[in-house]
Amino acid sequence: MTEPSSWDADAAVEALYAAHWRRLVRLSVLLVRDVGTAEEVVQDAFVALHGRWRRLRDPDKALAYLRQAVVNRSRSVLRHRGVVDRHAARDRAPEPLPSAEAPALARDRRETVLDAMRALPQRQREVLALRYYLDLSEADIADALGISRGAVKSHASRGSAALRTLLAPLEGDDL
Repeated sequence: MTEPSSWDADAAVEALYAAHWRRLVRLSVLLVRDVGTAEEVVQDAFVALHGRWRRLRDPDKALAYLRQAVVNRSRSVLRHRGVVDRHAARDRAPEPLPSAEAPALARDRRETVLDAMRALPQRQREVLALRYYLDLSEADIADALGISRGAVKSHASRGSAALRTLLAPLEGDDL
């Protein structure tokens, strides 16, 4: 077998491709974190090598040239991603600001819900507060209140139904 330096561009690049393509793709994947993009980077490096084969000073260093081309092209991909991300972030519409009355409306809604909770029997109010405010499980609520899990389920169901009834007339107000 003859040395790569004496081969024509097609044969030399084909031999390099067969021997090193997979490793060069792995190198690029480590840099760009995407297999498809890495394969494109490596393919472009091979195409560029083929086009410059006659101008290589030392064709025996073609693999080193390819490695450097893959690293440089991977860096370019990352730079391009950064630019695209910055422009996409800049071009995004800003989040709408809450209206001036939003805090007052939220406070009114909270007060309405609290008033409805106060209208519930004590045990239902306790169960709902422990479940939705402290995010306790049925077993934890049962332990905290000294009642059975079945009683917790019953009080939670009845309390939720009562709250729906009490707050139903206000649903159109975005509660």
